[in-house]
This record gives sequence, structure tokens and C-alpha cells, in this order.
Amino acid sequence: MGGSTLAAALGAHATSGSQPPPLTPLRLLTEWTFAPVPAVLIAAFAGLYCYGVHRLRARGDRWSRWRSFFFVGLGSGAAVLATQSALAAYDTVLISVHMVQHMLLNMLVPIFLALGAPITLALRTLPGSGRRTLVRVLHSRAVRVLTFPVVAGAIFIANPFVLYFSGLYEATLRNPVLHDLNHLHFVVVGCLWFWVLLGLDPLPSRPPYPLRMLGAFATLPFHAFLGVAIMSATAVMAADWYESLNRQWGPSLFDDQQLAGGILWAAGDLVGLVVFTVLFFQWASASEREAEREDRRLDRLAAAEAAAAAASGPPAAPAAVPPQAAGAPASAPATPPSAGV
Repeated sequence: MGGSTLAAALGAHATSGSQPPPLTPLRLLTEWTFAPVPAVLIAAFAGLYCYGVHRLRARGDRWSRWRSFFFVGLGSGAAVLATQSALAAYDTVLISVHMVQHMLLNMLVPIFLALGAPITLALRTLPGSGRRTLVRVLHSRAVRVLTFPVVAGAIFIANPFVLYFSGLYEATLRNPVLHDLNHLHFVVVGCLWFWVLLGLDPLPSRPPYPLRMLGAFATLPFHAFLGVAIMSATAVMAADWYESLNRQWGPSLFDDQQLAGGILWAAGDLVGLVVFTVLFFQWASASEREAEREDRRLDRLAAAEAAAAAASGPPAAPAAVPPQAAGAPASAPATPPSAGV
């Protein structure tokens, strides 16, 4: 079945009793669907970023190609893969496919977007009024609270537990609007945390690198804990929905859920390795820049001291010291003429 046929069969997502075709390795690679809302959002943000880079370079300023590659190439590309490929076509059919999509949208996409520094780009390209508005938003009470490391980390940890162990997950499978909002919320929640942890943009709260490492150690294992909790569950999540699909191929509902938990567990460890690698290089680069700034400060201080010494002129030559002052013996007084007898 071709991509267009699959899109017709699934719409954008499978529906109750739709009898989705088997997901084969070939179909996983070649089948694509079209989800208009995510497609428009991805194109809009990538287009605005490219326009900002164009404006910056048109006036002679430089912008790192690596930042553009992270935001447009990897961040937007991973979002397209998660929302337009076979992952999107089957994300309501197999919970294991949904978990791959979850990890892309909640972790990899936010990491790459944060490394693209879009807020910095906006501050450098927006006109005066737009820049002032953005600065006010960045310093607003809401942003200060949401980007406070403890708050952002707590939201990142609690979010998937609330989603999967409540009725919210099944609601997102049944309602297309909630389904798209769920994708957006994955990205937003991931950005809240990874912008604080890895981001290059100015934020109200930016912990030092030792605390960032500690935050990464504290939060990333919770995805593994969630994976273990899903694997240990005795009931199938959203069982009514998955049973209504009447799927006759692939793993059983319980086995698919076991696979989903394993994907979440393993993927969390892999993403953790990426996070620690990025933090290591950022920390090393920041230390190097700090050392260079200190060297320049010491050079300026030495130059100022040398200039002050030169301005005061050479030291004055010592004045001539009379022999008496030097301790030389005084000459004998002249002998008066002797008086005649």
C-alpha cells in the first residue's frame, strides 16, 4: 500500500475499527502521512528562523552555522519525522510507536531547538519595539517561575506520569485536537527544561554548570523509572481504544506495552548520554572563555601599571653630596703667620 493509500486509510491517525495495515520494516521507512497543524507550525518556526539569519547576515553580522543546523536541520527535521512519517500514521495504533514519537518530541527536538539559540537570534534581529516586548516577556513573573530550575525540572518529571496513568492519554487518542495539542505540549515541556539545562539564550534563571550536571543526574533517570512502571503494569493502558482497532497483526496489546516501556527506558539512557556530552563541552568552553577573559584582564592591569610608571618619568639623579657629608676628612686650617719676637 502506497503512502497516499495509507493516508486515506488512516486519515492522519487510525480511528476505531479502521483496520490499519500491518506495519512492516519497509512501510516504516516509506509511509508518510500529513498532519496539517504540526506541519504548519514547524514550517512557520523554521521559516522565521531562516529569515532572521538572512536579515542578520544581510547587514554584515555573523551567525553560527552550527546553531542554524541544530535548529532547522536537526530540531525541525526531528519534529517532521515525529509528526509526518510512519511514526505519526501509527502513533495511535501501537503504543510502542507512540513512545518513539514521545522521545523525539519531548527530548531530542527541545535539545536541538535550545542549541539553536532562537531567542538570541530574535533579540538581534527584531526592531526596537519587538525587542523590548520580548525582553519584558523574558523578565515576566510567569517566565521567571516556569524557568526556575526546580519548577522546570518538576514539570518535566511529573508530566509523563500524569499523562500515562490517567485518562488523559486515551483522550488524546480519541480526539484529533487533543492529539495535536499533546504533541505540542511534549515539545513545550521539554523546552522548559532543556532551555534551562543546555540553552544558549538569556533566561531569568541560569544555574551554574555543576548544578546543571546535578539537575541532569536527578531528572533523566525518571524516564527509566516510567519505563519500568509501564513494563510492570498488569493492565493495558487505553485498552478500550486499542481493542476497538481490531488489529490482527503485530504484538499483542500487552507485549506492545512491554516494548513501549523498554523503549522509554533505553531511549532515556541514550538521550542522557547526549545531554551529558553537550554539558561537558559547554562547561569546557565556558571555562576556556573565562580563562581568556581573566588573561585579558591581567594584561590590561599590567599595561595600566606600565603606563602609569612611564608617565611619572625616570627617577631623579641624586644631588652632589659635599665631602663633609660623605665623611671625608676636613682640610687643615691655614697656619697663621708667626709673630715677630
